[in-house]
Amino acid sequence: MTETSPTKISLLLLFLSAIAFSILIGLGTWQWNRMIWKEALIETINTRIVKAPVPLNAIIGLSDNGADFEYQPVKLTGTLMNDREQFVLATLDGQSGWHVYTPVEVGGGQVLFVNRGFVPYDKRDPSAREDGQMNQLVNIEGLARAALTQKPGWVVPNNSPEKREFYWKELSAMIGAASLTDRNVLPFFVDKTSKLPDGLLPIAGVTRVDLPNNHLQYVITWYGLAFALAAVLLAYVVKSRRKTA
Repeated sequence: MTETSPTKISLLLLFLSAIAFSILIGLGTWQWNRMIWKEALIETINTRIVKAPVPLNAIIGLSDNGADFEYQPVKLTGTLMNDREQFVLATLDGQSGWHVYTPVEVGGGQVLFVNRGFVPYDKRDPSAREDGQMNQLVNIEGLARAALTQKPGWVVPNNSPEKREFYWKELSAMIGAASLTDRNVLPFFVDKTSKLPDGLLPIAGVTRVDLPNNHLQYVITWYGLAFALAAVLLAYVVKSRRKTA
């Protein structure tokens, strides 16, 4: 049985190290590009959310054209369909509860789901918050939000449309649960920012716009590992040459 020569071992080590180095550099570069993208996105959102609200038709136009409208301030007038509320599990200041998604008739046969805000867990039943249930034509200001196309991750529970309980914003399921399949439901949401008088529910203005941006840490980690590997490999090569000199 022949033994593997030291030269072959060194070549194999160099080959595997080159692959590992390339992978680490690739991961670092990917995170760098993600960081640049995330910083641009955060800047866009911070600039957008302070603008004056646009009419709902402007958002409809952006949506129809596939343009970005996320966090665009919008204003609309409509009638709340309070008997068809849907509930998304949420927290506010450490308190568990629900975000109340109410279909709103906005004219022209169109319906829009509006996240009216937060209610504590035991205030889900409209009878527990009757003073905040507006039945007349109302003016709403909020932030336009795109609907999710799929569950955010495997750890997120499945929605329970039959109970009107949701763990992620699944528009199609909300439409079915609210018996609106025969209506023209707009393909996005609005998070209400215009608040009710103090003490009334739901509590609006609960949209989180603080996007995490930890990509620089990952850049440093992957590039650091790559150059650490290069340093170890260089030390190995130098040591090997000294032995053969």
